[in-house]
Amino acid sequence: MSNLFKKEKNEFKFPSAFTVLFIVLVLASILTYVVPAGSYDRLEYNKEENEFLRTGVGGKEEKLPATQEVLDKLKVTVPLENFVNEDIKKPVAIPGSYHKLDQQPQGFMKVARAPIDGIADSIGIIVFVLILGGCIGVLNKTGTFDAGIAALSKVTKGKEFLMVAILSSIVALGGTTFGLAEETIAFYPILMPIFLASGFDAMVTIAAIYMGSSIGTMFSTTNAFSVVVASNAAGISFKTGIGIRIVSLVLAQSITLWYIYRYSKKVKQDPSNSIIAEEMPRIKDHYLKDYDPENVEPFNFRRIAMLVIFMLAFPIMIYGVMNLEWWFEEMSTLFLIVGILLIILSGLPEQEAVGAFLEGSADLVSVALIIGVARGINIILDDGMISDTMLFGASNIISGINGVLFSTVQMILFSFLGIFIPSSSGLATLSMPIIAPLADTVSLGRDVVVSAYNFGQGWMAIIAPTGLILATLEMVDVSYNKWIKFIAPLMGILLVLSIVMLGLQTVL
Repeated sequence: MSNLFKKEKNEFKFPSAFTVLFIVLVLASILTYVVPAGSYDRLEYNKEENEFLRTGVGGKEEKLPATQEVLDKLKVTVPLENFVNEDIKKPVAIPGSYHKLDQQPQGFMKVARAPIDGIADSIGIIVFVLILGGCIGVLNKTGTFDAGIAALSKVTKGKEFLMVAILSSIVALGGTTFGLAEETIAFYPILMPIFLASGFDAMVTIAAIYMGSSIGTMFSTTNAFSVVVASNAAGISFKTGIGIRIVSLVLAQSITLWYIYRYSKKVKQDPSNSIIAEEMPRIKDHYLKDYDPENVEPFNFRRIAMLVIFMLAFPIMIYGVMNLEWWFEEMSTLFLIVGILLIILSGLPEQEAVGAFLEGSADLVSVALIIGVARGINIILDDGMISDTMLFGASNIISGINGVLFSTVQMILFSFLGIFIPSSSGLATLSMPIIAPLADTVSLGRDVVVSAYNFGQGWMAIIAPTGLILATLEMVDVSYNKWIKFIAPLMGILLVLSIVMLGLQTVL
């Protein structure tokens, strides 16, 4: 009895995603006491008045003519046409304008309120997740997913990893072209049961989708939210340096698929080799609870129609994001319409169908809350006024460094800055006017800075708690430490690849 008690007492379980986020939240609060507060002045273009608005300390505003002479005087190297054409939509930092501010410590009450503010600030994506969960609930209640999985398993038998490679590459293509990231949350409830039924563990599903998106955004080619806005803010065309980024994308995605394949093959040979072997029975019970390949509901017209309607929502969503400037409000509206159609087609009694929708939403409440708490961390850092101080320090570190070392140090610094400024477009518009001109002083192209920013922030986003990873892991019930254990070797390989490709870019 005493030995049993001792064993239970010494058993350690890694904290849940919520606990990890609250620990990071407290650490962010501590930083606001330690790191000096400071800020750059901001410059914003007012299209209606055709003038610039300079915002300084304490919100002090100054209106300036929208001319190239004003930009030159302020040493802002972004061309005037980039403002006028609205290629730059966010305020940019003015070089040389950094000034210290009174410390803005974020104490207990600010920390306690941060998750609430974060949830309020993330309401768009939270509503999207809950409505998506409702649609999944109706499909599960009617046995549509089980019937679809059984049909797909017959088609893909013997070619299971080809399905993984194709799906992951499609996601990577979306990431590199238009920044497919948050939208991938919708894919896990659909693909997880399919991958599990095909003999893969849950880590393969996460890696295929999350790493597909991460590789795509890390090596962006035409992504307007990162490489395009960064290039515009650096005063160059996004096409400059695109060749090296395309080669990097192909190499990185190939390496990632090889890495996932080696892992999946090892697990298929012996399931105990799975990093999440202990969690797999629970995960299978959740996603394949009612799935029996020998005894599934027929894939009849009703179920086919429901699945087709649900699947058609995804290309419509992607088209809307790419061409119609859709965001989560529009995507949520789309899936709400889909949910209503699924309820009508389900053939279930009204109360039972609505109940299935609500139960599906309830299953994703924890995911929605994690998104809000993660945003709360960013609010603490923003209100603490330390992000600009980090940028100021980073610019001082790389000033005067040249060659391959310049690009390598930049990538590492952008990885660090990405924790404090997780928005890709936000980091680009803030940092590029400050850091891009430093390339001129060491006779390097500014496209090197853009690539270093892209590679660095994307690399850190693979594990950054302030990003999407914790929400993703919560959705599939996998702990953060298991993800770190799985992904750490691949991150090391991608780091080396990025440094090599940046080095080539500096000499080409």
